[in-house]
Amino acid sequence: MTAFAVVIFLFLGSVHNFSTHKKPCAYDESKLCHSPVANAVFSCIAFILGALTSVLSGYLGMKIATYANARTTLEAQKGVGPAFIVAYRSSAVMGFLLASLALLVLYIAINVFKLYFHDDWEGLYDSITGYGLGGSSVALFGRVGGGIYTKAADVGADLVGKVELNIPEDDPRNPAVIADNVGDNVGDIAGMGSDLFGSYAESSCAALFVASISSFGINHEFPAMMYPLLISSMGIIVCLITTLFVTDFQKLTNIKDIGPSLKNQILISTLLMTGGVALVTFVTLPVHFTLFDFGREKHVKNWHLFFCVCSGLWAGLVIGYTTEYYTSNAFKPVKDVANSCKTGAATNVIFGLALGYQSVIIPIFAIAVAIYVGFALAAMYGIALAALGMLSTIATGLSIDTYGPISDNAGGIAEMAGMPHSVRETTDALDSAGNTTAAIGKGFAIGSAALVSLALFGAYVSRVGLDTVNVLNKKVIIGLLVGAMLPYWFSALTMKSVGSAALKMVEEVRRQFNEIPGLMEGTAKPDYATCVKISTDASIKKMIAPGALVMVTPLITGTFFGTETLAGLLAGALVSGVQVAISASNSGGAWDNAKKYIEAGASEHARLLGPKGSEAHKAAVIGDTIGDPLKDTSGPSLNILVKLMAVESLVFAPFFKAHGGLFFK
Repeated sequence: MTAFAVVIFLFLGSVHNFSTHKKPCAYDESKLCHSPVANAVFSCIAFILGALTSVLSGYLGMKIATYANARTTLEAQKGVGPAFIVAYRSSAVMGFLLASLALLVLYIAINVFKLYFHDDWEGLYDSITGYGLGGSSVALFGRVGGGIYTKAADVGADLVGKVELNIPEDDPRNPAVIADNVGDNVGDIAGMGSDLFGSYAESSCAALFVASISSFGINHEFPAMMYPLLISSMGIIVCLITTLFVTDFQKLTNIKDIGPSLKNQILISTLLMTGGVALVTFVTLPVHFTLFDFGREKHVKNWHLFFCVCSGLWAGLVIGYTTEYYTSNAFKPVKDVANSCKTGAATNVIFGLALGYQSVIIPIFAIAVAIYVGFALAAMYGIALAALGMLSTIATGLSIDTYGPISDNAGGIAEMAGMPHSVRETTDALDSAGNTTAAIGKGFAIGSAALVSLALFGAYVSRVGLDTVNVLNKKVIIGLLVGAMLPYWFSALTMKSVGSAALKMVEEVRRQFNEIPGLMEGTAKPDYATCVKISTDASIKKMIAPGALVMVTPLITGTFFGTETLAGLLAGALVSGVQVAISASNSGGAWDNAKKYIEAGASEHARLLGPKGSEAHKAAVIGDTIGDPLKDTSGPSLNILVKLMAVESLVFAPFFKAHGGLFFK
């Protein structure tokens, strides 16, 4: 982080040779704005603030989760209701913590920066974009590093434990079991938290930047300027009320009610938020105003912005429910995948891949509608608001997502502590619902990433002074092609990292079973620490290459090939990255739940395929193992590739505009 902050200072400071004199503003040359050095210093401060907030929220989330998982196991002795309440309330702490921390730090930063910038709102909100870059930079390491950590352990534990030795999941005899349980917290809690924090910070920064060069910023209308943050504030209040529906207003007594009650959280929060958005819109915004639209003024009414926010909010709901349909074992797609296990692992893999590709269709249409509505009504500001709309219920989205790993760990603790079978059944039921909600959470993250990166793309294009990005321009088309390739290169790096780390893990687990006498009989203890070390080392070393690819590509492209090629690169990465992310995430989720469907044996069809250890079950385990790095490493990490390159381009835009395109000069 420190090294990258220095890079930001050197690049932005050199725009006018480290001049400390005021310069004409980029959008209104009749006014004077603060010097490039001031912009560089404050961008660095915002970047470090964003990074520290992201680290803090990930750290606190993991701390809460590790407190909560053992408590959930204990409550599971009393029944499904008490265990669910503990797991859900704990996950809600993470959701509200992240949403409120992100908002609080951003609001304080704006007001502190204002003491220096005074009336120079263009410079102020230009510098604030560093906050989004800081949040996403940490998310890159949380998501990629966390994904490699958790999946190396998971794949290693499953392949030897379940497939070769036929011992139960989370069996304490398995040397990789501790690393597997730790990994759930690293990847699913710290990673997911920092990912959504990044989206949240970036969409706020993109909206604030566009507003600062529109009539809100020019006329210094502070309440209207704060509209994006007020939407997020209303979201926190709405999510607090929504949480009460599941913890206080209705009591859970039946296992079958867990999934529907979690699903209802998204619907309730969306309905309440629609009313909340209307209230904020009509109270804080003037009736008529103008917005910056690539060099032109667009006349907008306040109700236009209401529909922009709602288009993103409801698109999020559509993506959530579509993801659930394709990844929950209550519906036909996953049952078809489970059924294909009858004829072996190959057919299971074919069906799972097909399901992933098919699951892209509806979310892409939902995102396309949100983009069209946002752009038609309020240009690029509308798209930034659609992204904020989708993220306005982030507290609920993160709560139902974090609930999954807490329940999963609770099951692991029950198994390792040798608790009664009924406790494990309860935690498995909680975990099964958690798997689907985790998939819904990933769907939200990917959908919001698409809207956020498009909003940032618009802010970047405005910042470098491009009126249009012409696809027939030779500079743009080469960027477009290379950008569309980047998600595949990035996925190759992350998948291979998991594969090579899992290889080491499998060899170590086999070695321990062969060399430690009495391990299989349960009379000797395995060496858990070596397996934890393999995962830790792999996650730190192997995330360098994918991390460098994302961080360095925009800098090289903008410096050597110029602003137009970089615009093409961002568009290509967005268009291809979203599709790959959704299909990878949903294929992995479907394989996981197909395996759980066979293991649970809850229906006649599932019992025909089972029990554990049958040929169909072994085929399902292989599918699940292939899907693990897809759904927890490559798929979710692509959100960050798409967002981080866009926000980095926006932060470095003044440098690219002044000195970029060395090869074409």
